[in-house]
Amino acid sequence: MANLLVTGGAGFIGGNFVHYWADRHPGDALIVLDCLTYAGNRSTIAGVEQAELVVGDIRDTALVEELLRTRDIATIVHFAAESHVDRSISGPDAFIDTNILGTNSLLKAARSVWLDDGSGKPHRFHHISTDEVYGSLGPEDPAFSETTPYAPNSPYSASKASSDHLVRAYHHTFGLDVTTSNCSNNYGPYQYPEKLIPLFLLNALHGRHLPIYGDGMNVRDWLYVEDHCRGIDACLNRGKPGETYNIGGGEELPNMAVIDRICAEVDRAFATIDGLAARFPDAPAASGKPTAGLKTFVEDRKGHDRRYAIDETKARDELGYVPQHDFEQGLADTLRWYLNNEDWWRPLQSR
Repeated sequence: MANLLVTGGAGFIGGNFVHYWADRHPGDALIVLDCLTYAGNRSTIAGVEQAELVVGDIRDTALVEELLRTRDIATIVHFAAESHVDRSISGPDAFIDTNILGTNSLLKAARSVWLDDGSGKPHRFHHISTDEVYGSLGPEDPAFSETTPYAPNSPYSASKASSDHLVRAYHHTFGLDVTTSNCSNNYGPYQYPEKLIPLFLLNALHGRHLPIYGDGMNVRDWLYVEDHCRGIDACLNRGKPGETYNIGGGEELPNMAVIDRICAEVDRAFATIDGLAARFPDAPAASGKPTAGLKTFVEDRKGHDRRYAIDETKARDELGYVPQHDFEQGLADTLRWYLNNEDWWRPLQSR
């Protein structure tokens, strides 16, 4: 039995990790530390018996130290972060506060309890980061590897790059046992509807425009969130201290291709699921019209990176990581989840 502190565990990826870990490690206790900002949701982890929600801020170093000591925690899985690029452009300060100062607070607490107190107890601080720290790729450039130089282009990616460096520094300077994973674009259940896939799914259901930045040809590697959780599990169990691992989905697609598949999946759902037209009468598909008619091009995002791609060779070779979901199946499963869990996302529409 182990006790894990999961920061941001009521958010999208963290919440999926809580479900994933509870299913596969039923004897472990999961202490979820979450501030419950707009993207955190109690209902995301409701019903997970091993999960205890502590509402608090990762910048509260004393609180983190208390949790590590009183709950006998030897593993931190650090998801908590401001993560939406558009929000980082309009308000960078929150990203500096949470992603940099918050990570430093956690590292200080971990160092104090695990190293300075002299327990000598085996421990692991796993830090979840993003491929966006590497910057933007040209059409023919090789995919990001763990040795790609950092070149962040948004306040969000700059704040995550800073946090990555702090984690590395605490390992090399103080001997803290750390690992870092840099992931590609996640999608799946429980994702707050500001990101592309849930935003476009829910807009399609309500007959709202599907706003496409620029020409829609920005390319991303798409990672089903359960596969990401599988990669984190591998990092925790087989990752080498001080190492970084890139976790990708092996599905490099332009945004327009993703949007077209969303439209096709929504059209297919309305054609095959009884009662869907009555539930969502404003959807074009409810009256037999193509969802693609909602596509609208808008001004491109400032500093919009053109292409991300992940080389996950190191994770495959050293950790045995292999994604198990292709994009077609992952997207279908995601749409089905949102259709079956209206009670989860409906309250978010008023936030």
